Formats: sequence, structure tokens, C-alpha cells
Amino acid sequence: MTLLKAEDITVADGATRILHPVSLYLDSGEPLVILGETGSGKSLLAQALMGTLPGELSARGRVAIGDRLLDAARPEGFRMLWGRDIAVLPQEPWLSLDPLMRADRQVSEAHRLVRGPGAAEARDRTADDFRRLDLTGAGQRYPHELSGGMAQRVAIAAARAGGARIVIADEPTKGLDAARRDGVADLLLAELSRGGGLLVITHDLALARRIGGRLIVLRDGQVVETGPTATVMAAPVQPYTRDLIAADPDNWPARKPVTGGATVLTATGLAAERGGARLFTGLSFDLGEGRIMGVTGPSGCGKSTLGDVMLGLVPAAAGRVEPAPALPRTAFQKLYQDPVAAFPRHRALGRTLADVARRHGQGQDRIGALLPRLGLAPVLLSRRPAAVSGGELQRLALLRLLLVRPKFIFADEPTSRLDPITQKQVIALLCDTSETEGCAVMLVSHDPALVSRTADHVLSLGPAPVDADVTPRDIAAALQ
Repeated sequence: MTLLKAEDITVADGATRILHPVSLYLDSGEPLVILGETGSGKSLLAQALMGTLPGELSARGRVAIGDRLLDAARPEGFRMLWGRDIAVLPQEPWLSLDPLMRADRQVSEAHRLVRGPGAAEARDRTADDFRRLDLTGAGQRYPHELSGGMAQRVAIAAARAGGARIVIADEPTKGLDAARRDGVADLLLAELSRGGGLLVITHDLALARRIGGRLIVLRDGQVVETGPTATVMAAPVQPYTRDLIAADPDNWPARKPVTGGATVLTATGLAAERGGARLFTGLSFDLGEGRIMGVTGPSGCGKSTLGDVMLGLVPAAAGRVEPAPALPRTAFQKLYQDPVAAFPRHRALGRTLADVARRHGQGQDRIGALLPRLGLAPVLLSRRPAAVSGGELQRLALLRLLLVRPKFIFADEPTSRLDPITQKQVIALLCDTSETEGCAVMLVSHDPALVSRTADHVLSLGPAPVDADVTPRDIAAALQ
């Protein structure tokens, strides 16, 4: 049974077309995966199918949902279907949830306002949702008290509460380790088995393989290749699809080991705690100029905490960190995992970067030289953070950091929002910066293949001693 059919969907910014005609269909029980690099038009396609494009963009084409035929140029016609027939699982689950409402109230409200049951029935349905999604005990928590995995599951419950048979999941697993990624994929497939339709937008090759179904590959707003997911992944026809698959870290050549220069940081007998639980203990190592240390381990094991201890942002429970005495504090920098929270929301990106460059004695030409190396268009500098993709913002965060010319970079999941091709480009730039500028790098990643092919040596942290669903409240406790 075909749940959704779209014909000749296009998106334009004024007179400039940024998504060329795309046609697709979504059948009950068979997932559809839209795969492509950052900026390929994946999310624009989803927004056009939902009627939620930003006001400055316009869409054309036809969308049939059930027995309703809709004009993509008239987004107001889609509103009556939101929640009831079609729902979206957004990229940032924490940002999609109301920070002032407890988790169960948010899902219960979606049941009550969209489907119309009484308050008692809505609460009962919410309780059933939470049991099915393994969220027992999470109902009374606020969003900031939920782990990333729990927030994702609450967002799934809220998206499905209105009874929508079609779910669009936009980059549902970015920033998650392999176990969490597979868990979210299994949850989405379980929802599919209940008779719905699932459209997954991703740049994650492993997620695409696990979801299966059919695949559409997008590049620069155009369809490059289509077919069964397993077939395309095993034997891609188009050169771009082959390049995309080849850019997976599993296919990278190993980086040649680097003999480090002068010591930048030394750690002796380090231990750290969170919420009274010991995360790691007895860590000793030094980092030299030009060397890259990879840090791996499951969520909640203390990878980010280790970096914060190295930077002096969190006190060590035991041991000490000794930076090279001749280096200023600004020589030690952190590349944050979440660039959305790391940029001022109401300032143009170019102004923020210019301020950093001026503060550290760098000219505007330094920004211009770094933009193409990161695959970034100069036009992005005129935009605010909300007007660029997550992958573009993550690369802009790296650009901002490189303006400081640091001697130590703690890179906390720096490629979690990037497609394989852009990820390879960014890691190459980090390696080049490390070697040419004598910068020590501590690289945190959920991807062991990426780390093994990039780092000079690898530190593997063990499982968290408590529930691996680490929450912002746990992190706040560690910072006290």
C-alpha cells in the first residue's frame, strides 16, 4: 500500500533552484532512505514533503498522502495532516522538546491535542508508549535530565502520539555510538512493523545499511542513484556513490605514525568522577607536538570528561595535568561536540569569526584561506547559525578554533554531523594542522575505524560504571 507519493518536488531560494525535481514513493512496511552529503538537499526535501520550509524558500510539485492530493507550493494545506498522517523526528531531539514540560506531559499532550482522547486515556496511552520504548521512570524528567538516547525515544513517542502512519526521521542517529545508533534504527523499524511508513534521511552509511529498504542518493540537490539499499551499497553504479562509500573510515589508509616534538601536556595518575561514580582512574600519558591521541569507548565512559580535565574545565578526582609552562592558556582549545550550542544564535557567523581573528591577531585572509579547505562557501558567513546545516556549522566551529592557532586541540566528536566525504576532508585538515603547526590533538570518536586510521596511539576507556544513559544533570554534577 502506497502511503505517500511525491512528484517533481523542487525547492528554490528566489530564482535559484537548490533542489531539482525529485519524485519518490513510500510504501507501508518498506523503509526509504535518502542518503547524501551535507548540503545535498536531504532536509530540504523532507521539509517540502511536510510543508515546513523556511519562509524565504519556496517549493513546487505534488504530494499525495493517502487520498489527499497536495500542492507543495501551498504549505498551509499540509498543516491539517501534521501529527495525524505525517510526523517528523527532528535532528536535535533536545531542541524539539519543551524544556519546561516533563517528558510524559509532552507525549500526553500530543495524544490529547492531535487525536482527541480525554486526559485519562491520553495518560494511559503515554504510559504504554513509555513501556514499549523502554522509558519507564523517565516520564517525570525534564528534557535536560534525559540522555541523548532517552530524548530521542521521547521524541519518537511524541512524533507517533497523533497516530501518524508516516514518520520522517531526519539524521536520527548523529552523535550516537554504534550501539545507540543500532538501537534507534531498531526502534524505527519496530514502528515500521506496526504498519507505518518510514523515510530516513542520513549521511550515515551504517544506518542506511541497517534500515535497508530502498535508497535514493542525493548530491547538490539532484538524484544521483536509486535502487534497493543492499544492492546500491554492494555495487554502486555512479562514481559519486562509489566515492561516498569509499570515504567510509573502514576504507581509509592508515596514517603514517608521527614522531612528536616537544611535550605539550603531561597527565599523571588521572582519575575523574561524575555524580559520585568513578569514571576512570590511573591514566598517565604525555602529548607531544604533532601527535594525535585517539580516545574511544562507549557513551558515558568519561571521554568528554577526560578532555575537560585536560583543559582544566573540570577538576581531577586524583592525579595532575601539567601543561608546557611556556604556552598561554589560549593555546589549549576545545572543539565542541555540539556546534549549535557553541555559536551566538543572533549574530552573523562572519562577524563571530572576524571577532575571533582580530582578538588573536589574524587577518581576514586567514578566514578566506580556511573556507575552501573545509569545503565551505563564503556566502555562509552572512548567515546566522540557524540558517546553515549542522555539518556546515561543525566545520565553521573548526575554522574558528584554527584562527587561534592552538598547540593543543581536544576534538570532541568533531565529525559526528558530517557525511563520509566531508568527514574525511575535516580529519585530513586536523591531521595536517597537527603536523604543520606542531599541534597536539586528542581526538574523541565513537568510530573505532576512524580513530585507528588517524591516531598515533589510542586510549580505550571502559564501560561507564553506572547507566550509560548519561544525562546533562550528571554532567552538571561533575562541574560543581
